[in-house]
Amino acid sequence: MRRNDYDVTDSVRTTDPAAVASEVIGLYQSLYTDAAAAQLERAFGHAAALYRGKHPEYSACDTEYHDMQHVLDVTLAMARLLRGYQCGRSRGEPVLTPEAFRVGVLTALFHDFGYLRRRNDRKHRYGAEYTLTHVSRSSAFLRSYLRELGMEEKYARAASVLVHYTGYERPAESIRLGDMLLRRVGHMLGTADIIAQMSDRCYLEKCRDRLYPEFVLGGLAGRRRPGMRRLPVFASGEDLVSKTPNFYAGATRRLELPLARAYEYAARYFGGTNPYLQEMQKNVRYAQALARGSSAELLRRQPPHTLSPGVEPYPKDLIGL
Repeated sequence: MRRNDYDVTDSVRTTDPAAVASEVIGLYQSLYTDAAAAQLERAFGHAAALYRGKHPEYSACDTEYHDMQHVLDVTLAMARLLRGYQCGRSRGEPVLTPEAFRVGVLTALFHDFGYLRRRNDRKHRYGAEYTLTHVSRSSAFLRSYLRELGMEEKYARAASVLVHYTGYERPAESIRLGDMLLRRVGHMLGTADIIAQMSDRCYLEKCRDRLYPEFVLGGLAGRRRPGMRRLPVFASGEDLVSKTPNFYAGATRRLELPLARAYEYAARYFGGTNPYLQEMQKNVRYAQALARGSSAELLRRQPPHTLSPGVEPYPKDLIGL
């Protein structure tokens, strides 16, 4: 039985930055035997420190849905898509360079950085309050951070654009990237973000208990609070789960033309099957069963907790849960 803190293959512990780093860097070095992996090694260490609150400028992650496990799961999926692309390239598809691989992985690793608060932030109490602007914040961080890592300016700029493939502020078709290869990397990044989270073994429990409160704090659900935007789409965590099949339908449409069927690279990586899509479909079928009247008590899996000790994930009284 697949464990709650492991990837779709039950072979990589997605709550362990070192385990995911080892897997991703192994994939990188299997493609580029002479390429240095120092930038990737440093980045995984930096990401772990940031999310655990061990950085002098940033508080620890307090968004329990968009947490370290999610980031690592997306990064692992991204590396697999990149390798699947390179090993099964069709005629006319550009060669995946080591630099493009690295920029894809680094952007995945920090694609949700925008949820982290600065320690001197007096305006926001919780990272989820950045829900509507987190992609833009991630974009600004990535451009600066990749420069610090020593990536060429071309790739630092590209990362700040690529991250928008994980958001909904810009239609994927409207994102401007002149480089055909980097545009393909963007398709893979947006795909990895969707397939990694929706194939999580505890996806439905996380939607109910973790994502809905983030939506409330971000002004996307729940009761209206002064100065916060509210879209009356989700009335509760259970309502969010009941709407998962509709969200899945929209996500699959996004995976097709807007993201150019980049999910097919996972099947190339796994030798013909796509466990990400299989696990996504399992979650959706279960959500459909719940919507038909099955007891919500059946959602009883216990997602792992990755927040640092002492970090309170959600203010229950503020959300009204």
